[in-house]
Amino acid sequence: MISKIDAIKKEIGKVVIGQEDMIEGLLIGLLCEGHILVEGVPGLAKTTTVKALSLALELEFKRVQFTPDLLPSDIIGAEIYDPQNNIFKIKKGPIFTQLLLADEINRSPSKVQSALLEAMQERQVTIGDKSFKLPSPFMVMATQNPLEQEGVYRLPEAQLDRFMMKLKVQYNSEDEELDIMRRVATKSSEAISAIISSNELDLISKEIEKVHIDPEVEKYIVALVRKTRDSNSSIRYGASPRASIDLYKASKAHAYLNGKDFVTPVDIVTVSYSILRHRVGLSYEARAKGISSDDVLKDIINSVDMP
Repeated sequence: MISKIDAIKKEIGKVVIGQEDMIEGLLIGLLCEGHILVEGVPGLAKTTTVKALSLALELEFKRVQFTPDLLPSDIIGAEIYDPQNNIFKIKKGPIFTQLLLADEINRSPSKVQSALLEAMQERQVTIGDKSFKLPSPFMVMATQNPLEQEGVYRLPEAQLDRFMMKLKVQYNSEDEELDIMRRVATKSSEAISAIISSNELDLISKEIEKVHIDPEVEKYIVALVRKTRDSNSSIRYGASPRASIDLYKASKAHAYLNGKDFVTPVDIVTVSYSILRHRVGLSYEARAKGISSDDVLKDIINSVDMP
């Protein structure tokens, strides 16, 4: 199945230049049944990437633009009165899909953001007094702009913890940007073909579960996560046990995507930043000094001995 993974990346590369980390992060999230928070300025192909992923995997894709006037019912759906039959009908919202892009999630107030919580955690939605299972696979990719400070709402810790990974999308290199400019100006991007079906996606997920991880490496995962909870002038709160679970699953997926049948500490370190950066709360003192969560995580990783 590794050849299929390479084919998927190549297919997405028809419309997305560079951004390999974001593509691999989305694949890890999808294969591990996790959700992804993507942070980056506008114009870095975040929407294009997830749409290309849906086409390559033959998955249903929907996008919701979060705005201050958005209501929870605009996402999950609502009961609609049918006057002709004198009954209430369920109108399902855009969350009933396989890949949901929650664009600029921090532009809507917390009541709208929290409407995603049940769906992300339980993979079901309650409308009125009825609960509905969501399709499988199901993944939320939420984006937020790190530069905007006005008219945005900070995501609560409870919701941040529901995201398996937080990916930071950077600008393309000079050569990549030149290629992007030429492709868009000449409209020379190729159409994306479907590579695998959802059944094959399930088979890959099962293969990832079989990837070996040594007990000493498992202890290393727990040691890293627990280190984030140590008393520290830079840390206000540490990562929850959910971080240990996600780091365990993501490291196995990362090893598999790189052609290995076992997990090494290097796999863990590679994915640890995206797994932990949104789960470590910085103190006011650290933020005042301009210290980032990645800076704190680098110190933590350096302080824990590798097996």
